[in-house]
Amino acid sequence: MAIIHQATLTPTKLELLQAWLPGRSWYPGGDATGLERVAAARFDDPAGAVGVEIFLVKTPDGPLTQVPMTYRAAPLDGAGEWLIGTTEHSVLGARWVYDAVADPVFVAEAVRAIRTGGHEAAEYFETPDGPVAREPLMSLRGSGTQAPGSPAEIVRVDDGEPAVVLTNVGELSVSRLPRATPPDAPLTLSGTWPGGSVTLAVLS
Repeated sequence: MAIIHQATLTPTKLELLQAWLPGRSWYPGGDATGLERVAAARFDDPAGAVGVEIFLVKTPDGPLTQVPMTYRAAPLDGAGEWLIGTTEHSVLGARWVYDAVADPVFVAEAVRAIRTGGHEAAEYFETPDGPVAREPLMSLRGSGTQAPGSPAEIVRVDDGEPAVVLTNVGELSVSRLPRATPPDAPLTLSGTWPGGSVTLAVLS
C-alpha cells in the first residue's frame, strides 16, 4: 500500500526531470522544456522506508520516456552518479530522488512483479480522517507465474537504452523509451493507462 501525502515538492518531480533528462546519453529529446507526466504507478517497499514510482513522461515533440524513481530520506551509499536531485517535501522533509535502475529496492520489486505476475501498489491519500483510496494512473502487470523466490540483488548496472541490470537471478532490461509492441520474451513488466500500453521491462 502506497500512502500519498497531501504535500508540495520543491522542486517538483517534473522540474527535477527537466533538468536531469537532457544530460542523459540515452535521451533523444535534447531539451526537456514542457515535460509532462503521461502516467505513473508505484511499487511497495516491503520495509516501508523508500518511495518507489515508475514515471512515464514526454515533451510535446519528444518520445515517451520511462523514468523509474526512488525517494529516500537520506543518500543511498555509492549511488551518487544515479542521483536525479533533491527536493523538499512539505510533510516528509528533504528527499533524495534516484534513477531507480540502480536502487536495490526498485530492482527487487520490479523483478518480483515480473516473476510472480505482480502489479502496482494500491494508492491512498493521507487525510485527517484516515487513508482514502485513489485510482492509480497506470496499471502494472508482470507476466510470470513463479513463486517469489529470493529477492533480486544488483550485481552491475549498465546505463543506456535499455538500462541493463545484472542481478543474482537474471538480467533486468528497463526500457528508457518504452514501446507498445511487446518484445519476444516470456518475462515482462507492462504498463497500461487510458492512453496506451507499453512494455516497461524484460527479465531474462
